[in-house]
Amino acid sequence: ADPRGEEWGLRPPVNSEEIIVPHSKPDLLRRPDLLILRSLCPSELCFSLIFHFFIYVRSAYILKQDSLHPSYRSFLNKHGGKSQVILQGVRDLACGNSVANLDAIENHYKSNGVDIKLDPQMKVPCSIVHENQGCGAHFISFLIQAYKRALPVYLPVYLVPALIVHRQGLLKRPNIILAKGLLGTARSSLFLSVYCSSAWLWTCLLFRLFKRCNIPMVALGTFPTGLALAIEKKSRRIEISLYCLARALESFVTCMVDVGYLPRSKNLKRADVVIFSMATAIIMHCYAIERDVFRSKYLNVLDWVFGVPLPPYETTPRKNRRSDSS
Repeated sequence: ADPRGEEWGLRPPVNSEEIIVPHSKPDLLRRPDLLILRSLCPSELCFSLIFHFFIYVRSAYILKQDSLHPSYRSFLNKHGGKSQVILQGVRDLACGNSVANLDAIENHYKSNGVDIKLDPQMKVPCSIVHENQGCGAHFISFLIQAYKRALPVYLPVYLVPALIVHRQGLLKRPNIILAKGLLGTARSSLFLSVYCSSAWLWTCLLFRLFKRCNIPMVALGTFPTGLALAIEKKSRRIEISLYCLARALESFVTCMVDVGYLPRSKNLKRADVVIFSMATAIIMHCYAIERDVFRSKYLNVLDWVFGVPLPPYETTPRKNRRSDSS
């Protein structure tokens, strides 16, 4: 049965003959729109490459925050859990400079009730990152704090769709749907908290292992943090990866412009609007005549917003070609 069937009260189940099969190569060659949409849904191999943009995002958060979008930078600063004076100290050491704001860092910790004296000749920034705590103890305490910060972020992400999109199913099976929402909230919050806390843990371990702090060490230290994405549901991994990919590319282009490898252009300031318009056009085109290329949860949302179309949607061009060939 179609997973988009009666359980959400949207449409009756389809026959087994209508089960959707992946696009064949001839289909994709004949239909450029399907090829574009397929390219927007990478395979597992592409996913494994995309998630490594977590490395760049985390490195940019530490080394060059001004290359990140302001709203995303604010999000990272909140969940990164470190003051700007601490990040500046780590940045100075990573760039091969002496830490110029030791007094500001000491005053920051003193305002939080921790009296610490930093060594001006330090080679690794562990004492800057987590004052008198050990690296392992800091990981545990930071993980707990990060989880508390992540819960308010993901609670509406799961519960609002349950209340709006799945409102009919919520009346029939409230315990099951609410339990799934709470489980998803807990799981996604764990992902975000593990990602943030493990980033500091891995960088500390590398700093202590090689007894130095530089830009390659920061990049290598953020590399294993992307493994935290395995905590998330498979269906959400690619969404998060693509979002980070967009932010990483935006930051990368900004850095290339700053160092002079790319020309500055004021004509591309609203390029995001152009890209959004093109993406919306592709989505609405496929929604109108190739509905079976969508995942069920996205199709449910589109149907809820625009209304379920009349029965002709069941005979899309791709289904017609399949029936003709049989």
